[in-house]
Amino acid sequence: MPELKLTDDEAKKLHSVLTEYLSDLRMEIADTDSFDFREDLKRTEVLLKRLIADLDGKR
Repeated sequence: MPELKLTDDEAKKLHSVLTEYLSDLRMEIADTDSFDFREDLKRTEVLLKRLIADLDGKR
């Protein structure tokens, strides 16, 4: 599995960007009529939550 090494500042910025995108993604999920597209967005949401949790654990 690939490993990404980040400085503390890089990790904080990445966390911020992912968190902001996650908020926007939730609104997109709520507004999406297409079932297949909504399911894809939900899978992306799960991935982002995992990445954010990983970053939280490395602080």
